[in-house]
Amino acid sequence: MEETREEEETSEIKASSSTSNTKKEEEKASGNSPTEDASCTGDTAEPTEKLQGEGQNKLSLITWNVDGLDREEQPERVQALCHYLTTFSPDVVFLQELIQPFVRLLDKCLAADYTFIKGGKERYFTGMFLKKSRITLLKSETVAYQTSHMLRNLLVATVLFKGQKLCLMTSHLESSKANAAERMRQLQLVMDRMSKEPDDVTVLFGGDTNLRDAELNEVDFPGSVCDVWEQLGKPGNCCYTRDTVANTNNSKQYKRFRFDRVYLRPAAADGVPQLEPDSMALVGLEKLRCGRFISDHWGIYCTFSADWTCRENTN
Repeated sequence: MEETREEEETSEIKASSSTSNTKKEEEKASGNSPTEDASCTGDTAEPTEKLQGEGQNKLSLITWNVDGLDREEQPERVQALCHYLTTFSPDVVFLQELIQPFVRLLDKCLAADYTFIKGGKERYFTGMFLKKSRITLLKSETVAYQTSHMLRNLLVATVLFKGQKLCLMTSHLESSKANAAERMRQLQLVMDRMSKEPDDVTVLFGGDTNLRDAELNEVDFPGSVCDVWEQLGKPGNCCYTRDTVANTNNSKQYKRFRFDRVYLRPAAADGVPQLEPDSMALVGLEKLRCGRFISDHWGIYCTFSADWTCRENTN
């Protein structure tokens, strides 16, 4: 939730005080399987896009603001999220607006197969899940946005995928229209960091940017960085990731935004595989039995391809 939660996010927020309540809900939910309590009405989501990412030479990614601040039906929603992640089994997961009860259930569900990195501990924060069988974590760090009023930061991880270094980044940029100036400062920091990574490193950013299109003109985008949605031809079915027309979790407003975005800066060094966007789809479009969606944001599922043989031939 963005606009309607500005007051919560700029103070101590209700998410902090809700932990004791959600803990009881978490304990109640933990005995049930995600597939039982996360069933959807109508057509159940099928991982059709997953089939495109299962090839050994492809990298798959999900980025999703999971709206942990929404206390409504949290057990069902987080179990549905676990079900999505285990079904699609992406190599990389970027999550925003996590809270501790969500983390405990996600970690219980995914710990065997994923390495988890938290971007914070208090209130709400970001996180990454990295598939152990495919991704090797080398190091990670959080970079604070010094002028943020909402304690936002940039979570960065350096990893190995098929012998190639990747720099993975996620963030939840400053919320609300009134904080555009701070949000653009944060995005500029992200772009600067992406452009400064070594030429033999591929950089991927995914997160909730809260961006309005008009704000993009105020940011200096490096020529080496591309918006994955634009690179794929601006698919109409992925245009709005926060759509209060279709998503009724927060029905007080009727607005449509492409808040959630994925940016790519391919490696430029000779002999290094060039990662290219392959596909994009939205996930979380199904309403759960409880009458709510997993989040008030849709998630983004992406796959990327590269000719990894060029790396092998240079070794």
